[in-house]
Amino acid sequence: TFDVTGTIVSFRGTLEEHYLGAAHKLGVHNVDSSKFTDAFSQAYRETSKLHPCFGGDEMTAKEWWRQCVLKSFYYAGVTMDSHTAEMLFQRIYSTFGSINAYEVFPDAIPFLNWANRHGLVCGVLSNADERYGDSVLPMLGLTHDELQFQCFSKDLRLEKPDPRVFVAAIHKGEAFLATNEPIEPSNVLHIGNDFQKDFEGARRVGIHGVLLDRYKEDELAGEWRRRGAPVFRDLLDVVEFLGRSGCTLG
Repeated sequence: TFDVTGTIVSFRGTLEEHYLGAAHKLGVHNVDSSKFTDAFSQAYRETSKLHPCFGGDEMTAKEWWRQCVLKSFYYAGVTMDSHTAEMLFQRIYSTFGSINAYEVFPDAIPFLNWANRHGLVCGVLSNADERYGDSVLPMLGLTHDELQFQCFSKDLRLEKPDPRVFVAAIHKGEAFLATNEPIEPSNVLHIGNDFQKDFEGARRVGIHGVLLDRYKEDELAGEWRRRGAPVFRDLLDVVEFLGRSGCTLG
């Protein structure tokens, strides 16, 4: 299984470029750009606490993001009328539901093709809403041919590192095996970019975990290694790691 953002997909541009660029196009210029990253982080934390898992079954992901986006501008000191606020939200929401805000890491599709040739079942396991599976990943060329199944926290009503998330992914992946035998956690590999959510979460249920240091954060990667996680620059390193481990593929 794979995490998505920072693992197989990267943001294109910065958060500030997308959010503040949309604001400027609507004539909203009273944004303190130096405060915006912190404002967004505060809004995201608060919205997540009030409505976990992108609203779960109590609200749509779109309404969840509406609250988060508009709180971000409010905490950055922006005042605007309700009509402008709604137009601003729609611009931002549309951008992050398209390929304009994302790009696939160049090694992702070759790795998935290699995995499929060797009979490996691959799937997504992400703390995200369903838009990734419904629109973003397919538009980026990551379809059910490459990623046979998808598990998103919005649908599961659970988030990594909850062990039940990883168990749900195992059960979902079993449907794509040639055999009807259940999958043992020790035969599963999860690839992510967060020590707690991806590595520790996987390890708690007996799944192997590796982390990718996509952005060359040497200090952070060193800390992950000191705490026991295998850390690699890219998915090609993971192929070499699997070859050295002597595991049987497929």
